[in-house]
Amino acid sequence: MTTLFDPIQAGDIALSNRIAMAPLTRNRAPGGVPTAAMAEYYGQRASAGLIIAEASQISPMAQGYLDTPGIHSPEQVAAWRQVTAAVHAKGGRIVLQLWHVGRISHSSLLPGGAAPVSPTAVAAKAHTFTAEGFVPVSTPRALGDDEIPALLEDYRRAARNAIEAGFDGVEVHGANTYLLEQFLRDSVNDRSGPYGGTIENRARLLLEVVRTVAAEIGAGRTGLRLSPTTTFGGSAPVDSQAQALYGYVVQQVASLGLAYLHVIEGETGGARQPEGAPAFDYAALRRAFPGTWIVNNGFSRSEALQAVASGATDVVAFGRPFIANPDLVRRLREDAPLNPLRADKLYGGGAEGYTDYPTLDAVAA
Repeated sequence: MTTLFDPIQAGDIALSNRIAMAPLTRNRAPGGVPTAAMAEYYGQRASAGLIIAEASQISPMAQGYLDTPGIHSPEQVAAWRQVTAAVHAKGGRIVLQLWHVGRISHSSLLPGGAAPVSPTAVAAKAHTFTAEGFVPVSTPRALGDDEIPALLEDYRRAARNAIEAGFDGVEVHGANTYLLEQFLRDSVNDRSGPYGGTIENRARLLLEVVRTVAAEIGAGRTGLRLSPTTTFGGSAPVDSQAQALYGYVVQQVASLGLAYLHVIEGETGGARQPEGAPAFDYAALRRAFPGTWIVNNGFSRSEALQAVASGATDVVAFGRPFIANPDLVRRLREDAPLNPLRADKLYGGGAEGYTDYPTLDAVAA
């Protein structure tokens, strides 16, 4: 029987176990440049079968929060190398999540105070974190069809930069109501033309991005993250034809030979089946995708063990448990107690609540 602790091949990436560290924004990259503390943080968690490093903006216009890292400048590439080196030195594997936030941004974070871009010119009902604290997001402008080629080039360049920085691959962030999912959903995408209207048109941008990235670095080093029923606190309601929409997307990427598909079940950080929300058949997506399948969203140890043993998934991604437990893989294997999370230290700051969580060995000493 397959267990959570067995190795698996995800495309071109060999994983030592089936436990992934989910991408976790920590806002500890001043000026968008990764730091030595980030190298320590990720190196501490290298026992994960796969680390999916925090979402990183593909261009200056892709940023949505203060002090999140980028992957678009030579300085960022050089700084990320110390992170990947730290993980590889401990035998780990790490990919980088490629991020464009779309309308979940504020003009103060963007070059020249520009308006964010999105499929729509309608502002999201959401807040973001800036130098002035949490503020409502800015009203976006609708991205022109003629601007899509430049956007695809940003993704292509970011993927190449990630490989040059030493990452084992990348994950295209098509989830959490950011730009690519804004194009996907009819609750946000109100445009006409080749990128609006039908399911096929609304999915066009995401599919073009995935194909562009896969062509640049290889499909076996390219993953994709989806979140069919996440609403980001209601700022992007679920698509009116969610099952058909995400079924179409998975069908289209199924033949590409991607490293994996990473699916958030339910509301990010909330219930996997929120009360009153329409049911969604994640298993149908799983059956349509022949590659490595990663599930995410609040799985307990027992749920993760059962999900892998039953074949419901190949890999389980853990988020907050990895923040508080750098040796989470060992703790899951031994069924050891977990450190409590210090929620007030999640975003920004220094070592406290970042690199100072104790391992089992440290506690025993």
